Order: sequence, then structure tokens, then C-alpha cells
Amino acid sequence: MDWVRQVIKIKSIVALAGLVLLSGLTIGQNTKKGFLSDIGVCTSFSNAGILSENGYTYVEEGVRSFLIPDKSEEEFNKILAQAKESPLPVKVCNSFLPGSLKSVGAEAAHPEILKFAETAFRRAQIAGVKVIVFGSGRSRNIPDGFSREEARKQFITLCSGMAPIAAKYDVVIVLEPLNSKECNFINTVTEGGEIVNEVNHPNFRLMADIYHIEMEGEGPEGILKYGNLIKHIHIAEKEGRAAPGTHGDDFRPYFEALKKVGYQGRISVECRWDNFNSQVGTAIRAIKKQIQLTK
Repeated sequence: MDWVRQVIKIKSIVALAGLVLLSGLTIGQNTKKGFLSDIGVCTSFSNAGILSENGYTYVEEGVRSFLIPDKSEEEFNKILAQAKESPLPVKVCNSFLPGSLKSVGAEAAHPEILKFAETAFRRAQIAGVKVIVFGSGRSRNIPDGFSREEARKQFITLCSGMAPIAAKYDVVIVLEPLNSKECNFINTVTEGGEIVNEVNHPNFRLMADIYHIEMEGEGPEGILKYGNLIKHIHIAEKEGRAAPGTHGDDFRPYFEALKKVGYQGRISVECRWDNFNSQVGTAIRAIKKQIQLTK
């Protein structure tokens, strides 16, 4: 009979272990981040304190102000040391290329851009930055009289050269379509999606800026069509590029489209602030309320 008791005891232990494992899996599922739960602001990390107090989870800095690819390692290390004391991490950087480094046109400076990019991506990895936003309207604006078709080829060649460098440093470049008042090339999510598909590299993806989408009158269609490529979102109200909650813009059609395509990335507020300290709280409350109301 002792051997029977021993078998029963072993079965009980196995059953208990299985229960613990199942419980652990359930806890892991329950703690998974929810839809659009990672909300940040495009600003200096020096503002991280007030952002953290209001429930934001990260800061989106500038490549040229935070990673400073055109400056010395010593200067970068000083910034990095300060950032390490910040209550929020810098996870994304925008303002990538200066206007003097042309992506397209007769003055296209691809070798210089790739060198600049390598330094930026290397420092991004050191700083914990995961995403680099490629807007840079002045860099990629097509000069008057220059062939649009040729400019497109130039741009795809450039991005195809940058993507492997980004991969080397575990960074994802996200192409940002800009409205036609700011740039004359890649103005919609649809246009951006076509470029990203042609580059065809996992470290070169797409972003959607709701302000630019609204300015172009594109609607959520581009998100629905190219949602599998989208890895980052910017948000602001259409009128005056105001902070969410200023005029009461309804973002739910865009949130619904993002939910439909299974978007799981971050969303950054990129706007013009009338009063930063008083509006950051209003902005995140407006965004979270509309997320909750999204079908």
C-alpha cells in the first residue's frame, strides 16, 4: 500500500505544479500592456517629472538634441548621464536629419547621411532608444524641377542603406508621412506604406501622425491598409496642432482602425502647447477617455 500512497503523492505534486504554472501564465496575460497604454510626449527629458506625475510612460526626444550625432562622445555622455536620472525613459527620438543633409535631389548627400545615421543609431542603442522617427521634411523635400520619380528612387536607395545599419544597433526607423504644407514628398500613410513595402526591411517601418492625416484629409483608410507596417503613432488636434482635449477632436475612428489592425506600439503627443504644465494632464485624460470609448 505504501507504493500506492507514493503514486498518489507524486500525482498531487504534479497537479499542484501544473496549477502554479497555469496561474503564472494567467498572471502574465493579465499584466500584458493594453491597447495604446504606452503614452509619451515629444519634449525634453527635463520635463519627465511632470509627465510621470500625469501618467505618461516615456519621453520622445530629438535625435539632434539628445543623441547629437554631429557632436563629440564627451558631450553625448554628459546628456546620457543626466537622462539616467530621469523618472521616465527616452524610448523614441524624432527630428532626425538636418535640412542641410539632402535625402533627394541633385545635392543628395547619402554617404554623409549614412555616417550621421550610424552615429545616431549607435548612440540610440546605448541610450535605450528603440525607435527613430524619419520625418525630416526639409531633408526629403523634392527641389523644384527635379524628377519626382528619380527622387523616389533616391529615397528608397537611401532607406535601403540605412535599414541594415539600424538593425545592427537594434533600432527601428519609422517613416513619417508629413502633410503637404510641410513637405512635398510622402504626404499620406498610403504613400509611406508603399515606400516601406519597397524598402522591405524589418528595421524600416511606418508611422502614422493623426495630425498630418487630418491635414491631408486621408482618414483612417491608410491605417487600415498598411496597419501591419505601423510601429509608432503621433497625435495632436487639427486646429493649430493643439494638444488633445483643447478643441474636442474625435480620435476614435483612428483608434478603432489601429485596434482593428492589431497595433501594439506607443503613441506620442506631438503638439503646440499653450501652457505645457497645465495641458499635459488634460491631453492624457482626453486620449485615455477616447481609448476607453473605442469599439
